[in-house]
Amino acid sequence: MFTGLVEALGTVLTLEERGEQARLHLALPFAAELHPGDSVAVNGCCLTVAGHDDHSASFDLLAQTLKVTSLRALTTGSLVNLERALAANARLGGHFVQGHVDATGTVSDLSKHGQDHRFEVTLPPDIERYCIDKGALAIDGISLTIAELGTSSATFWITPHTFLHTNLQSLSPGAPVNLEADLLAKYTEKLLQRS
Repeated sequence: MFTGLVEALGTVLTLEERGEQARLHLALPFAAELHPGDSVAVNGCCLTVAGHDDHSASFDLLAQTLKVTSLRALTTGSLVNLERALAANARLGGHFVQGHVDATGTVSDLSKHGQDHRFEVTLPPDIERYCIDKGALAIDGISLTIAELGTSSATFWITPHTFLHTNLQSLSPGAPVNLEADLLAKYTEKLLQRS
């Protein structure tokens, strides 16, 4: 379980294809604190540490992970959002994020307005149905509040802090992003279908 509050940025060292799978190697600031088997959300996708040293860590990407997420589009030097799994005694500052990417969207606008940024992302119908105005949506692992909900997109207003401390600073229109709909909305839909 994660919160959608990005802990740090990492940098892609390599993304090595291995048949239908791949191995992702990242430089990350807390690598020395990791252990094999630990969970780390990388751009919102929960990955398992396969190996590490004091400065980097490796993660194996399954064929399904590559199919459902935007991780396949990463290249050497790409910035990625990182968050370690939530400790039981930690404060929950964002919203409940599982690290299970539902689909990908596309950045349609990322423009500066004063000190803030307007950020618009296209939403596939199977994600849009879980979204509400002022509701939460995890984009590349960032817990964001929907400012405006369109029929096929959501718009967010990004504070300077969030822009500078996430991979948003490296994105541009056309970039794919990982989407995870609100967990409570998905459970609510399932419960209502049974009644």
